[in-house]
Amino acid sequence: MSTPTTREQPASETTVQLARWLDQLTLEAVPAAVRERAKYLILDGIGCALVGAQLPWSQKAVEIVTQFEAGGNSPLVGCGINTSRPAAALLNGTFIQGFELDDFHPLAPLHSASLVLPSLFSCIDHDGLASGADVLLAAIAGFEVGPRVGLALHGTEMLSRGWHSGSVFGTHASAAAAGKLLGLDAAQFEDALGLAATQSAGLMAAQFEAMSKRMHHGMASRNGLYAAVLAKGGYTGIKRVFDRDYGGFLSTFGEGHSPDASQIVDGIGERWEVDRIVVKPYAAMGGLHAAIDAVLKLDEQRKLLAHEIDRIDVDLAHAVYHHGGWQATRPLTPIGAQMNMAYTVAVTMLDKAALVSQFSPDRIDRDDVWEIIPKVFTHHDESFDQEGKMSRGKTRMRVRFRDGQVLETLHNTGRGVLPPLSNAQIVDKFNALMANVIDDSRREKILNLTLGLESLANAHELLQLLSAPARNALS
Repeated sequence: MSTPTTREQPASETTVQLARWLDQLTLEAVPAAVRERAKYLILDGIGCALVGAQLPWSQKAVEIVTQFEAGGNSPLVGCGINTSRPAAALLNGTFIQGFELDDFHPLAPLHSASLVLPSLFSCIDHDGLASGADVLLAAIAGFEVGPRVGLALHGTEMLSRGWHSGSVFGTHASAAAAGKLLGLDAAQFEDALGLAATQSAGLMAAQFEAMSKRMHHGMASRNGLYAAVLAKGGYTGIKRVFDRDYGGFLSTFGEGHSPDASQIVDGIGERWEVDRIVVKPYAAMGGLHAAIDAVLKLDEQRKLLAHEIDRIDVDLAHAVYHHGGWQATRPLTPIGAQMNMAYTVAVTMLDKAALVSQFSPDRIDRDDVWEIIPKVFTHHDESFDQEGKMSRGKTRMRVRFRDGQVLETLHNTGRGVLPPLSNAQIVDKFNALMANVIDDSRREKILNLTLGLESLANAHELLQLLSAPARNALS
C-alpha cells in the first residue's frame, strides 16, 4: 500500500502570491490618485444603497430575511433597523444592486461596491472599532481582487455562458475586503480565498423576471464575509484554490475555456483595477449604455418619432447580445427592462433619458414603449468579438425611417466607460439621486465623511448616518 505524499506550496503559485499581497498591502503603498478614486467609488455605492433600500423588491427581501433571521446589531442602510451581520451583508448588497445604478468593471463584469461595502459595513465593529482609513484600505483590497479573478475567467465569456459573472467571482472581492479589515495574515487569506471560492454561484437567467438577480451580489458579499470570519477563527479553506487542476476555482468554472491564472497577480500593486471600475450614468445594464448613447445621438440628427420609424437594428458583440439582446414580452419586470435592449432603446427614444423613472413599473407597462419594442432587432456581429477586450460593448445602430432615410452610428463603448465619469460627475450623480431619498443636510454629511474617509477616526459614525430611513425613490 502506497503512502500519500504531501505537496509543498510553491511561493510562485497564484493563490499564495495573492494572499501575501493582501497581507502586506498598506494604504501608503496605494497611489494617492487610486486612494482618491476609491473614495468616489464608495460614495457611488452608498448612493446606490440609499436609492435601493426602500424599493418594493428590497423591502420584500427585508421583510422575509429579518423575520427569518431576527436579532443582531448590524444596520441596514436606509432602513432604520438592525439585523445579524450576515443578513445585513446580504441585504445591503441587494440594495446597492437594487436598481442597476451601481459601478461595473467593463472587462471583468462585476459590481464591486455591492460586494465590498456590505461585508465591510458588517464587520466595522466586529473586532474593535475600525477607522475610516482601515475601511478605505480594505475597500481597495476588494476592488482589486474581484476583477482580477474575473479576468482569469476571461470576464465577459462568463456572461455568454450563462453565469452571473459578478456573483461568481465576487465572493473573493468580499473576502479580501473583510479579511483586510479583520487583519488576516497571508495564511488566513489563503483560507479565506478558498472558503470564498467554494461558495461562488449565480445564474444569469435571473435577469428575466426574478427578484433574485438583485440579491446575487448580496449573497456573494455575505459568503465572502463568512469566508473571512471563518478564516480569522482558524477554520481552514481550500488551499491553492486558483491553482488546483481538480476541483479548483479556475479549473472548474473555466473548464474548457482555458482560464489564465496569471491574470490574478499580473501587475498587482502596479496596475490598479480601481482605475478601471466605471460608474454608470444610466440605470441599466452596462452593456446597454452604448445603445442609449446611440439613441440620443441619432435623435439630435433627426427627431426619433415612433410613427416615422420602420425598424431599428442594433449590432452587438457576443456578451451584450446574449445578455441584453433577448426578445422582451409583456408584462416585463423592472429587472427585465433594465437588462433588455429593445425596451431600453424604446424608452430612451421616448423620454430622452434612462434613469430611475424610466424603469418604474408604471412606465414599463405603457403602450407607447410597446409600440416601439417590436421594431427593435438585435444582431450578433462576430467581427466585434475580434477587436479586443475594449470592443466588447461595441454597438452599431441603424434607424430606418418609413420615408427611406437611414441613420447610422457606431459606438465602441458607452459614456461612463470611455471616457469614465470624473470624480466631479460622480458627485453630481450622487447629489441628483439623493434629492429624492434623503434631506440635504444628511446628504452633505455623508458626502463629507466619505470623501474625508482617511481622517475619520471611527467609521461607525458614517455607518450610523447611513442607517436612518430613506424615502422610496419611485414614489
